Amino acid sequence: MSKVKEKPVIDQIAALPVHWDKNGKLRVLMVTSRDRGRWVMPKGWQMDGAKPWQAAEIEALEEAGAVGFISNTPIGHYHYDKRMDDGTKTRCRVILYPMVVEKLKRRWKERKQRKRHWFSARKASKLVEEKELSTLLREVAEKKKLVAIIEDMRRSA
Repeated sequence: MSKVKEKPVIDQIAALPVHWDKNGKLRVLMVTSRDRGRWVMPKGWQMDGAKPWQAAEIEALEEAGAVGFISNTPIGHYHYDKRMDDGTKTRCRVILYPMVVEKLKRRWKERKQRKRHWFSARKASKLVEEKELSTLLREVAEKKKLVAIIEDMRRSA
C-alpha cells in the first residue's frame, strides 16, 4: 500500500486594514488580486529580518498604500490555494494581523496593478472567496471578534 505524500502548508501573512468612517462605522480596506481581480486582504510571504506583523504592515503599504498601526497579535488565520507561476497550486495558511489605518498614500508601489476600496466588514465577508476569511469578517461585523484588539489599537493611535 503506497502512501500519498501531502504537500506542506506554507504560511503567509496578511494585514486586516481598518478605520472608522466619519459616522463611526468600522470599514475594512481590501485590494484586488493581480491575477483575477478578486477582493483580497493585502498579503504575502514572510520576510527575512522582519517579524510577521511587520511583514504584514509592509504588504499593506505596498499593495494598498495603507499607513498606520498594526497589532503584533494575530486575530486568526485562513487557508487558500495559491496558484504558483508554474501553474501548480500550493496550500497556504494566512495569518491575519489587524491594522488601524491612519492614512492612504496617493502613490504606492502596486497602484497600477490593484484597486483598493473600503467596505463594511459584512460586505467584505460576502466578497471574499475564502470561507474562513468570510467567517472572520462576519465575526468582526457582529463585534464577536477583534473589537478589543482593534479598540485598544485605536485608543493608542
